[in-house]
Amino acid sequence: MEIELLVNALTALVPFATDGGNEDGGFHPPTIAEFFPDIVLFDGTIFAMNRIMIMRVLIAVLICVLFWLGTRKMRLVPGRGQSLIEMGLGFVRNGIAHDLLGEKIGNRFLPILTTIFFMVLAMNLTGIIPGLNIAGTSVFGIPLLLALITYCVFIYAGFKQSPKNFIKNALFPPGVPKALYVLVTPIEFISTFVLRPITLSLRLLMNMMVGHLLLVLFFAATQFFIFTAGGWYSLFGVGTFAFGLAFTLFEILIIVLQAYIFTLLTAVYIQLAVLEEH
Repeated sequence: MEIELLVNALTALVPFATDGGNEDGGFHPPTIAEFFPDIVLFDGTIFAMNRIMIMRVLIAVLICVLFWLGTRKMRLVPGRGQSLIEMGLGFVRNGIAHDLLGEKIGNRFLPILTTIFFMVLAMNLTGIIPGLNIAGTSVFGIPLLLALITYCVFIYAGFKQSPKNFIKNALFPPGVPKALYVLVTPIEFISTFVLRPITLSLRLLMNMMVGHLLLVLFFAATQFFIFTAGGWYSLFGVGTFAFGLAFTLFEILIIVLQAYIFTLLTAVYIQLAVLEEH
């Protein structure tokens, strides 16, 4: 709704702005088609890749290379590269894993929490990098994959902690009057075993999609007002450019926050699975 209102407001400023059918450089607002670019590699095969898939692969390789370079020669007095790696790892270990799960359980699940945090962070960052301009998490595949991994880890942790009582306590919470189980059990089943991976993936997906659409909207409007409309319309271009910069800074905050929230919720689900009553 917010995207639609912004598009309508911008197109209302110039009556001919949406005349994109003519070769007049008309204003072209962002569309959902931007998240489904053409295939560029291995077309017609199961390995078909568009630019978003290629970008995801490159980012995954880049993360591995950076961590390898930062940790291949560990020193007692770390250099700048090692210090940055240690700061990132320490943030996940102390700020999420140990804080929620304790040292013993936190260390046990630290590899998966660290992987999720840096993968989401790196994939999100591509949305503000010039030349890439779209987050790897703004298409459903990666958010859903990470949510399913989180879901599997949650199930594994629950059965590992208490093989006999995990499902029972998840569907029949202790302390609830037996007559209410008719209502509580279906709700718990849907919320815990059905909706959890869906809401986890949609939260990340929609934030990245909206961020991309807003940035494209403002910068596309800037280009139109300054280079196509010209004249006094350039004043609107200055305004849309300022809003674009402001939303870029805000998007950086959202990028980091979404990586933190996704990892934090993963830790929370693990914590719920390993509670003593389970």
